[in-house]
Amino acid sequence: MEVPGSPQLAEDGGGGGEEDEEEPSGGEEADLRSGSGRGSLLTRRGITLRVLLKDGLVEPGDGVLAIHYLGKNFIGDLLNDGKIRWVETGQTFNSPSAWATHCKRLVNPAKKSGCGWASVRYRGQKLAQYKTTWLHKYQPSADMSLASEEDDDEDEEEGKSAMQAEEKNRNNKPGGLHVAGTIFLSVSDALAPRRTDRERIPVRYCALGTRDASRDPHTLVELSAFSAINRFQPFNVAVSSNVLLLMDFHCHLTTSEVVGYLGGRWDTNTQLCCSFFGLLSVLTVLRAFPCRTRLADRDTASAVEEEICQNLFMRGLSLVGWYHSHPRGPALPSLQDIDSQMDHQLRLQGSNNGFQPCLGVICGPYYHGNQGVASTITPFWVVPPPEQRPNDYGIPVAVEVTYVQDNFLTSDVLNEMVLLVDFYKAAPDLVHFNQYWCPDTTMLDKIKGSLSCHAPKDQAYSQILEHVYSQLSGVQ
Repeated sequence: MEVPGSPQLAEDGGGGGEEDEEEPSGGEEADLRSGSGRGSLLTRRGITLRVLLKDGLVEPGDGVLAIHYLGKNFIGDLLNDGKIRWVETGQTFNSPSAWATHCKRLVNPAKKSGCGWASVRYRGQKLAQYKTTWLHKYQPSADMSLASEEDDDEDEEEGKSAMQAEEKNRNNKPGGLHVAGTIFLSVSDALAPRRTDRERIPVRYCALGTRDASRDPHTLVELSAFSAINRFQPFNVAVSSNVLLLMDFHCHLTTSEVVGYLGGRWDTNTQLCCSFFGLLSVLTVLRAFPCRTRLADRDTASAVEEEICQNLFMRGLSLVGWYHSHPRGPALPSLQDIDSQMDHQLRLQGSNNGFQPCLGVICGPYYHGNQGVASTITPFWVVPPPEQRPNDYGIPVAVEVTYVQDNFLTSDVLNEMVLLVDFYKAAPDLVHFNQYWCPDTTMLDKIKGSLSCHAPKDQAYSQILEHVYSQLSGVQ
């Protein structure tokens, strides 16, 4: 196979949009190439992936195509017919431009076109280079302006150092897990061992600057407001109080970090009124699904996620987010959390053709900076960095949430609490609930006080929870 060595040239990135970049059909290719065979002049639109495949400049293969855009990587398979299959979702695209536009709009919804031949790389080289190589080889006398277009794509902003830093971060995080048709976030082993939370001092986002591979990935970052970055929250969020109760309970049980999924519904037909921006679609979080697995135990993670997937399906719910804990530190995202959240947003958005938000939640149960005994629970989202600063970190922003008070404690939630106690009761990092949280408050009093903030309207729940609390005090 001939490796392109000619100057890098780009597909049309001007105002024509996707439609101008669509590749011709097989019949159009034949017309463009008819006449004197390869000696005839072939327009830039006539040089397609099918042409490159037919003439042996590229070969079909799994994972041979890639897009690097604003710190995110997308991998594609090149099919025998010249189409592209996105590995993450299995979606098929007819041209590099169609695939690039779709992926870039997931990261940056304002993106108008994909500049596909400049953005998509085949085995590390831009496809535009292969187009130019074809012209040099088969039409050496052709006017190179037929193949060269202005390159205004953001591809070059992905410098080698930034790509190396991103690759290092990717190696520290698992990919998405496809289970029974649902794209899972694979958060059950996404959290690496951390320093003691008390040593982690939050920094302001503006102090971060560009990505730096030497920076501690566990650095905590203060949340920005949507208004501070000239944005508005693009969706409303409603969270059930039972979700908060189960999530808070899970995070209280161990001194180690825990993770779980959030199930609910994304309904573009149901809208709540935002005082500033009118009606917005609603993301409703109805159920928490704790991952009953150790973070380092990858062998059991698949089985746990399979069970959660089945529970989501049986309840008619969709995967809408994830949560994790910072046991003794502030409920603020780390740099690693920011990258993980951005990846999760892309996976859920990429699972269908429309926009679907993914909510991240951090719970800080034992941070002494909290007010009183209540945990701090922080919903957040990540906005991609500006296109002119592609090597910056994503911007973590606070999400305003409406909390919906449940009338009673469901049997599902109670059963999950019992299962969690059973799972952690023999763990070396189980919280000793008979010990003191502060001079006049035991750990058991601490968890009771925090969970009372999410109490159902029916106070009969307290008698049921006392049974769970008695189990906690009896496993020391």
